[in-house]
Amino acid sequence: MSEQVIKISHLSKTFGKNVVLRDIDFSVCTGDVTCIIGASGSGKSTLLRCLNLLETPTTGEILFHGENIADAHTNAAAYRAKVGMVFQSFNLFSNMTVLENCMIGQTKVLKKNKEDAKKSALAFLDKVGMAPYINAKPRQLSGGQKQRVAIARALAMEPELLLFDEPTSALDPQMVGEVLDVMKKLAQEGLTMIIVTHEMAFARDVSNHVVYMADGIIEEEGDPIQIFTNPQNPKTKEFLSRFMRG
Repeated sequence: MSEQVIKISHLSKTFGKNVVLRDIDFSVCTGDVTCIIGASGSGKSTLLRCLNLLETPTTGEILFHGENIADAHTNAAAYRAKVGMVFQSFNLFSNMTVLENCMIGQTKVLKKNKEDAKKSALAFLDKVGMAPYINAKPRQLSGGQKQRVAIARALAMEPELLLFDEPTSALDPQMVGEVLDVMKKLAQEGLTMIIVTHEMAFARDVSNHVVYMADGIIEEEGDPIQIFTNPQNPKTKEFLSRFMRG
């Protein structure tokens, strides 16, 4: 039985009078690849931002190994060292080289010495196929290359859980595949991941758990085969109908 890494209970998030998330419940165990799907504006990215404490939940709990990290006293930096995030807009430091981008978190947060940080950064950059570009600045890279560096940077922190917020949405179509290939390899290696994505084939083929959201609510969740071939909720059916016809 896999260990439960994170459990979300009765999570809600409001911005003023706008309710973005309503009573969200689900859990993730070690080795799970959970894909969160749904139309734009359904609350998917806000949920991920709550899980990484970039947004403070209005109500509810986020239990990380049984400890409620939604508590105001949580050390967010220490928590984020264990729960990494890859953003759709890369968020690389433009004044640093590829190698420096992958070292900075290790030295500042994990307190590694530069030699160990460099060794780890080089290993993960090689893993994502970016070793030849260690001295390049982000402006010299394509979108797909930037995102692979962002993934290497997150991996270099050796997180227990990695969150992906639509990691291919800012990429040209021809660059999407190279990023998805890296993510598929990570899934095969057993990395625990929560992925917000519009890539339906990826969600169907790579995840072991799919969550469909609409209007801030989890409308349906379960095994990818069941969700994609026999959805029970009318909203899920409508959302997936175009993909399934294809």
